[in-house]
Amino acid sequence: MPVRIIDVREVTKPISSPIRNAYIDFSKMTTSLVAVVTNVERDGRRVVGYGFNSNGRYGQGGLIRERFAPRVLAAAPASLLDATGQNLDPDRVWATMMTNEKPGGHGERSVAVGTIDMAVWDAVAKIAGKPLFRLLAERHGIEANPRVFVYAAGGYYYPGKDDSALRGEMRSYLDRGYSVVKMKIGGESLADDQRRIEAVLTEIGSQARLAVDANGRFDLETAIAYAKMLRQYDLFWYEEAGDPLDYQLQAALAEFYPGAMATGENLFSHQDARNLVRYGGMRPDRDWLQFDCALSYGLCEYQRTLKMLRDAGWSWRRCVPHGGHQMSLAIAAGLGLGGNESYPDVFQPYGGFPDGVRVEDSIVTLPELVGIGFEAKSDLYPIMHDLAA
Repeated sequence: MPVRIIDVREVTKPISSPIRNAYIDFSKMTTSLVAVVTNVERDGRRVVGYGFNSNGRYGQGGLIRERFAPRVLAAAPASLLDATGQNLDPDRVWATMMTNEKPGGHGERSVAVGTIDMAVWDAVAKIAGKPLFRLLAERHGIEANPRVFVYAAGGYYYPGKDDSALRGEMRSYLDRGYSVVKMKIGGESLADDQRRIEAVLTEIGSQARLAVDANGRFDLETAIAYAKMLRQYDLFWYEEAGDPLDYQLQAALAEFYPGAMATGENLFSHQDARNLVRYGGMRPDRDWLQFDCALSYGLCEYQRTLKMLRDAGWSWRRCVPHGGHQMSLAIAAGLGLGGNESYPDVFQPYGGFPDGVRVEDSIVTLPELVGIGFEAKSDLYPIMHDLAA
């Protein structure tokens, strides 16, 4: 029987939290959970691929249910298959979703497409009977490395959270095996943020390095003022100082901050990523790129972004995706990225690792799980299974 997608299901789930960064709070945050149901059976069970969108963008149920899922389900099944006819072709599915879509405007639709795309790749790897990271490495003719660098993202502003609580949070990350931690800045005054930074640096000492994230809050004058304050510390990076599309601000900031900078999590296409590389003053010898496939049209588009980066002289090792999800972990292990973000305490159960995976000196080792490996995450898979049941 030819491989066929028989259903695409979506449910919008809350991932709300009282935390805030410099720009938004997460009290109403949601995510879309998607199941791509196929007619294939493996080991007596129907193959279902799962996906969800990263934190920071809301669930995309309307777009998924009204526009993108119907296009996939209406397509001739053979038009979605690879050259062997034995598996789905993610690029063909992607092209079907984007039928009759005008170029440009890489906003919410990129999140909807990226969510379905994650589920499609999960299904493809399951049908092939391989971990996704192994499948990706084979397709690109490179050697997979299941050991992936991860850092602990946290340090949010929280009602009643003082410096002591912030220090305790960062200490807990060190205790769990992280040697790089990240905190938010830009939500208070420069003086208050400097005090918070110094409190964390005192706590972690030489055991870890600190990254800071402004979430795009600053204008150029403020970004420079922070740069002058931050450059006295040996930080891992200074992240997203200004608006993600203000490439001129990012380029100007490099003149005032000699250390590593990071940005890109809110760029949702390979064209926007290309403009960052062309005009954003990013330095391939020290800076970091944070494009998140789950927000930016999925892995099909992410591979186009990676090709663009290679053509522009960037190493894929400079990519450390935003989002803290297992999809980017698989991409990092399969394609040799520089690592992946991790949220040890927030946005659960969608972030994190399969059960039993431990962080050691900010490294995790991916187990040999078929697909992305959601089934081995006991706090997440029951929610996914309910959607597909």
